[in-house]
Amino acid sequence: MASSLTKDSVPPGTPGSEKTFFGHPRGLATLFMTEMWERFSYYGMRALLPLYLVAPGGMGLSAGTATAIYSVYLSLVYLLTMPGGWFGDRVLGPRRTVAVAGAVIMLGHLTLALPSAGTFYAGLGLVAIGSGLLKANISTMVGQLYDGPDDPRRDGGFTVFYMGINLGAFAAPLIIGTVGESVNWHLGFALAAAGMGLGVLQFLLGSRHLAAHSGVVPKPLSAAEKSSTLRKAALWAGIAAVAYAVIGFSGTYTLNWILVPLTLLGVIVPVLVLVRIKRDRDLDRDEQSKMSAYIWFFVAAAVFWMIYDQGGSTLAIFATASADNSVLGWEFPVSWYQSVNPVLIMALAPVFAWFWLALNRRGKEPSTIVKFGSGLVLVGASFFLFLAPLSIAEGGHKAAAAWLVAIYFTQTVGELLLSPVGLSVTTKMAPAKYASQMMGVWFLAVTAGDATTGLLSIAGVDLNRPGVVAMEAALAVVAGVAVWMYRSKVKSLMGSIR
Repeated sequence: MASSLTKDSVPPGTPGSEKTFFGHPRGLATLFMTEMWERFSYYGMRALLPLYLVAPGGMGLSAGTATAIYSVYLSLVYLLTMPGGWFGDRVLGPRRTVAVAGAVIMLGHLTLALPSAGTFYAGLGLVAIGSGLLKANISTMVGQLYDGPDDPRRDGGFTVFYMGINLGAFAAPLIIGTVGESVNWHLGFALAAAGMGLGVLQFLLGSRHLAAHSGVVPKPLSAAEKSSTLRKAALWAGIAAVAYAVIGFSGTYTLNWILVPLTLLGVIVPVLVLVRIKRDRDLDRDEQSKMSAYIWFFVAAAVFWMIYDQGGSTLAIFATASADNSVLGWEFPVSWYQSVNPVLIMALAPVFAWFWLALNRRGKEPSTIVKFGSGLVLVGASFFLFLAPLSIAEGGHKAAAAWLVAIYFTQTVGELLLSPVGLSVTTKMAPAKYASQMMGVWFLAVTAGDATTGLLSIAGVDLNRPGVVAMEAALAVVAGVAVWMYRSKVKSLMGSIR
């Protein structure tokens, strides 16, 4: 498929030369397709997951338990991007790490496809591990295709790559979701495995077009470091094995023995990472100031993702029983709601890019702080909007699908205000010592938000209750207003960063 999109190259010596992909290095086609198929498998399984967990023909769990499992799974995917990046930098190198990651993800989906509750959680764990390994390294390889950060094609290359993400995310619920809901849940998971298998195959076939140094381990572990790492890993694995063996033999084991430690990990690790960076004495005064400002953005982002990611759990579970999932009398699978966000992203992202550029030329582009605060207010507004279909359902009626689409639309606009800005401000405010690690720190905001949702669900909080939804909405709006009110203080901490 990728070769039909290539043409003759212009300058010789371009990384991945001889052919270009829309004017970009040929290797971008390989990474574009790999990411598209990986996102196809990931978002397809993610669209099915909460529905399968609550379905009578699936796991038959309560909505609260399903939301907790879903949230813990998402938090793990993003938590594991940091060790995934470390593994690529110190052990295998980005190229081999991505190949291994794809194989692990495919194995995870195949495990989910087995009609056995006993292997289900192992499958989820494998997909989370593989996703963490892949997500941290494939973006690194995109950057390696270009001649340094000043290559004029670099930003455009990441834009093309981002389109691959959204194409996979758009198609997955329509295909995998339909098969899983309408035919067989496990066949849907098997389709996700097939998608990842295609991604791995074309990655292996096209890897010759990648930058040569993508196969190099940037900072290989010394023999002493390898030995120390293995000893520590074995020690912690042994402690966990003994602890869970004791719990199992005592007859007190429940699912919460897994969910609670993982959710706490998702909250504690981000805090520890931020504290470690903030207290590092190697940081100069300017870097310390920027990290103080960054904590504002990090906390705000965690609140945003806590609400935003419930679009795949709380809203989806609500839609299974309380929404009229039809258009003009034609009924569609609930999983199709998960295609709304990526298609809106593809439609609106170019509009936003043009809009910011137009405002910038007039000297009226909002600051990073204003964009961030606006994104928070919008995600809060989406949950205030959620109160309407909840009220309709409490009255014994089914809410129209348009209500849910409106919620997803509002959240997507909020995402376009906050997420790109968050990625940009992370790279701009990163201390020099942590330049390569800060993108992983940004993903920890997602971990913290999803882990918080998981803790609420484990504690028995009904996230579909109007009172709880209103409180979450109010929290996001208040956080957005607070960011705006203290914009002068945050701006002063940011120094020269706008």
